[in-house]
Parts: sequence; structure tokens; C-alpha cells
Amino acid sequence: MQKIDQFIGSFSFDRRLGGVDITGSIAHTKMLIKTKIISASDGRKIVSGLTSILKDMKRGWKFPEEEDIHYAVEKELMRRIGPVGGKMHTARSRNDQVATDLRIYLKREIGIVENLINNFQKVLVEKAGENIDVVMPGFTHLQPAQPVLAAHHLLAYAWMMQRDRERLADCYKRTDVLPLGSAALAGTSFNVDRQYTAKMLDFENISENSLDAVSDRDFAVEFVFCASLMALHLTRFCEEIILWMNPEFGYIAIDDKFTSGSSIMPQKRNPDCAEVIRGKSGRIFGDLVALLTIIKSLPLAYNRDLQEDKPPVFDALDNIKMCLEVISEMTESLKFARERTLKSTEKGFIAATEIADYLARNNVPFRAAHGIVKDIVLYCRKNSKTLNELSIEEYSGFSKIFKKDIFKYLDAKNIADMKTSYGGTSKKSVLRQIDNIKQKLR
Repeated sequence: MQKIDQFIGSFSFDRRLGGVDITGSIAHTKMLIKTKIISASDGRKIVSGLTSILKDMKRGWKFPEEEDIHYAVEKELMRRIGPVGGKMHTARSRNDQVATDLRIYLKREIGIVENLINNFQKVLVEKAGENIDVVMPGFTHLQPAQPVLAAHHLLAYAWMMQRDRERLADCYKRTDVLPLGSAALAGTSFNVDRQYTAKMLDFENISENSLDAVSDRDFAVEFVFCASLMALHLTRFCEEIILWMNPEFGYIAIDDKFTSGSSIMPQKRNPDCAEVIRGKSGRIFGDLVALLTIIKSLPLAYNRDLQEDKPPVFDALDNIKMCLEVISEMTESLKFARERTLKSTEKGFIAATEIADYLARNNVPFRAAHGIVKDIVLYCRKNSKTLNELSIEEYSGFSKIFKKDIFKYLDAKNIADMKTSYGGTSKKSVLRQIDNIKQKLR
């Protein structure tokens, strides 16, 4: 029998909801007093007992193990104040109780995650400002494409994280709906004041349909999706950190505390923190799939399957918070090897697009210009030359349009600074970006 109790129990993971469960129960009890569903005398005893439990929890006291945290709170309350503690559950079911607890908990945690994103964005913006003059290759298909400012590259992630913050803020709106008062599934015949409870618990709205309210976990799925997309964005940055640290690139260095050595190869500095963040993304994605699968095909209203919603939510939450904290510290330590990044722009014929644009500005149709430059690159490869090493005579052999001024269009710094379109990589555009995103940060 003990195995069955453990099997259907949820205390091992929902005990972290103890504090919010008590907060919800105090608000519910005060509503019962206001509506005269229970007497003021009984209500005060219940509130006093719950408050004492909350104080003891803050001192480190822990609940004895029970079936779930809700029963553990009620049992401890009745141990302290007697049978009157049983009146706390009037006009309430564990169905609307647990849905309320999870919403209260996630509302608080969404604010914490938003702050962590905000901090990471601040680090990215600060690093962008520090590296405003660092030029590096931009890549498509992981092949050298066009020169960009390192600041521009870093800000790409700041804007990704801005979308993540906005998604979380939107998720918060749908989490900020109080289900308490829906009872088991059909509502309650007691004259409850749900608006009063919502005001005490700082909920903006109350649920409109009791069947939906007790079984709705959309807000939890949405939060784990937000965490998954955040993790995805972090993996993209971590992958680049891993590549850039590789001696074949040699673009950056990070503090040794974010790396580890090898048990056999003494020279190794492995980017372990970046790799672990990359790995944890799979775990968070798995949490999303698990939660979707738990909820899939459930008939209305509450089903016991839903108690399994909390482990994936808590796991995704804990891991995304850790990842955001670590990546912020790691990025803070990041240093660019500016001479190395600039030298890398000489590889891969990175000025080719600018040469095509040069011809286009001189009235050559761009498609024809593209073909001319393609022939120039093939010539360079055949003769083991770079675009900078060609003479004006060699350029003129491909088109009489070329003049000596072509050589200023081959300089990576000049090329980057010519990209003056809004959102482009010129210094002026990047400084504007920095100003714009700073206005969105707290």
C-alpha cells in the first residue's frame, strides 16, 4: 500500500508550492469571513495558524511527507489549531486550489526570469559598446560572407532576448487569471466573492468557465515553450562561443572558470559551460514535449494526469534560470582578439559582394555584376591570389568600369561602415541600435 501511496502522491515535487499554497489559503479564508460563509472567529484562528506555519517555514521548518503539499498544509494546520482548521477547505477543491498555486508560483517566477534576461541583455549591450570598432567576418552557411562589427553580432542576441522577454510578458497575461472559486469542476453553491480573492492575490482577472479553469494548463505549456525558445537562442550563442574559442578561429577568450581541462591532455581548455547550456536545451525541449503529451487528449475536467504537469515546469524553470545566470557571467568575461578577427576578413573573398555593388552603382545590372565578380573569384582561386592582391590591370580585364578607387571597397572596415541602412552593421547604425535597445532595458 505504501508503494501505491508514493505512486499516486506528488509531495516529492509539489512541496515547493508550500508557501504559495498557504498564501492562497489565507486569501480564501479571508474571503470566507467576508462572505460570512465561516465565522470571523474561526477564520481568524485559521489565518493565524497558517501565518504561523509560514513563519516557521521561513526559519527552515519543513512539512512531514504527505500525499501532496495541499494535504500536508491542511493536516499541519489542524494539528496546530484543531478541527476548526478543516473549515479552510469550504467552497474549494484541490482542483482549483492546485491550479491557483501553480499560477501564483509561475507569476512570481516569470518576473525573476524576465530580470535574468534583462541582465543578460545589459551584458550584451555593454560588450557591444566595448567592441564597437572590432571588425570580424559575418557568416552564412558557416562560410565567410561579409564583414560585420562584433558589436552588431552581439546585439543580434540582445534583440533575440528582447523577443523572449516580450513573449514572457505576454505569457504572464494568461497566467494572471484566478481559477479559485471554480471548486472541483462545476463551481460552488456557496456565495463566494471571487473578485475579492483575486484582489488579495493580485490577479488581474478571474476565470470565466469552471470546467476550463480547473483543467487549463495552457499557461504552463506556454511558459515552458518560452523557456524552450530562450534555451534555443542561448544554444546559438554558445555554439558560436565554442567555435570562436577554437584555435582555428581564435576570435575570443573567456575566463578560465567557464572552461575545464582534460584528464589526459594537459593543453586543453574545453568550453564546458557553453557546452552544458547547449546540452540543457535538449532537457528543456523534452520538458515541453512531456507537458504537451501529459495534457494531450484529456477529457474535461480535472484528471490525475495533471499532477504530472509540475516536474517538467519546475525542471524547465530551474534550468533556464541557471543557464541565464551562467551565460551572463561568461559573456561578461568575453574578450575579442581584434587583430585576429580583422585578419580573418581577408579569407573567403569577403569583399566580393561589395565589388558587385561597386559595379551596380556604376550602372551595371546587378545580375551581370554578380557574374563578373564570380569570374574574378574563380581567377583568384586558380592563381592563389586574394582580391586585395589583384592589380587594377587585372580588375580592368574583367570590366572597364573598374578604376583605382575599387581598392577602398576591399577594406573590411570600410565595407562594414558602408552598411548604413537601418539595422545594418555600420558604426552609426550599431550605435543607434545600442540606444534603441537601452530604452527597452530596466
